Amino acid sequence: MPIGHSSGIAERVPRHAYPTALHERAAEAITEFFAGRPETHAVLLTNSCARGTATPDSCLDMQVFVAPDAVAGTEEEWRRFASESSAVTGLADAGRFSDLHLDVWDGVVTPGVIDEEGLDEFELSVGNLFVYSVPLFLRGSRFAELGAQWLPFYDEELRRERLQTARWFVLDNNLARIPWFVDRHLYFQAFDRFYRAFQGFLLALHVSRSTYPLAYNKWIREQVAGNLGLPELYERLPPLFELDRFESRALERKAKDLRSLVDDYVVA
Repeated sequence: MPIGHSSGIAERVPRHAYPTALHERAAEAITEFFAGRPETHAVLLTNSCARGTATPDSCLDMQVFVAPDAVAGTEEEWRRFASESSAVTGLADAGRFSDLHLDVWDGVVTPGVIDEEGLDEFELSVGNLFVYSVPLFLRGSRFAELGAQWLPFYDEELRRERLQTARWFVLDNNLARIPWFVDRHLYFQAFDRFYRAFQGFLLALHVSRSTYPLAYNKWIREQVAGNLGLPELYERLPPLFELDRFESRALERKAKDLRSLVDDYVVA
């Protein structure tokens, strides 16, 4: 039956979404298992397989939403099933890194905190769950209700708050510290701060354009040139990490370049 009915497995996933028959076989077995449980609200295919960009070495990433009071029991039964299912254990034969990443939870996403320690995963969670995923099974309206809170993007007050905090994380919490670390010859610490700032820049870039990101450490071209439609910006990103000499003031200069990108592309 089609997605949205009270039971049944969706048939909308293109075959090419799975890089191998073993990935597809595992996904089908997992979906059938959870679809047979009345507490299951949604079974989602996420990340590379959902977007048809996976290779045989890619993981199979899935998310399962169940009723809040059923999470613990469902997870226990899932572990038992997974250990006994040849389709699930056979995924390891697809490629060197073809692991299964699957979470069983209630699907409730809430904004976290961006602070000195780093970024939260709020935008990443919404994007990968409700924008870039492929539902393999849905029961009832719970999945649609959860997504409706944040789609097509969260409200303007929260957007401005998140954007302001993301800019602070990039400019004041990280880039501003780099000259100090370079002066002390703490080049690896300076690079760590630079990479944190770059990830915060990707968050701020997406929030400024009311678009949910996929990740901050991969699929950068796909996101910047593709999803955001900024190919000219993407061309300026790899050179940020091209250093003639690591133990030098190069990172300080790169920090200035990244600060310029914030001024040019992160708008209110």
